[in-house]
Amino acid sequence: MTADSAAVRSTVHYSGRVQGVGFRYTARAIAGGHNVTGYVQNLDDGRVRVIVEGERDEIDRFLAEVADRMSGYIRDMQVHKSSATGEFDGFGIEH
Repeated sequence: MTADSAAVRSTVHYSGRVQGVGFRYTARAIAGGHNVTGYVQNLDDGRVRVIVEGERDEIDRFLAEVADRMSGYIRDMQVHKSSATGEFDGFGIEH
C-alpha cells in the first residue's frame, strides 16, 4: 500500500466470548488473505481490539470474514473509522 492509495483505518472492538477462543490467531490468518495491515489485541476488559488499515473495500471484506468465522463468539462489534497512518508493515498480534 502506498501513501497515495485511498487507505483508511478501522478500529474495531469486539465483545462477547472473544478471548481464549483463538480469535487473535484466526484474525491474523484471515488478514493474510487480504491486503490489510494492523494488529489484533486482547484488552484487559475482555474485549478484543482490531486496528486495520487498507482500502475500504478490502477492510470490509476482511471484517466480514472475521465476523463470519467468529460469529458464535461475538456479541457486539463497534467500529470507528478514521484516516490511515501507514504505520504498519503487516498484520500481527499485539500483547
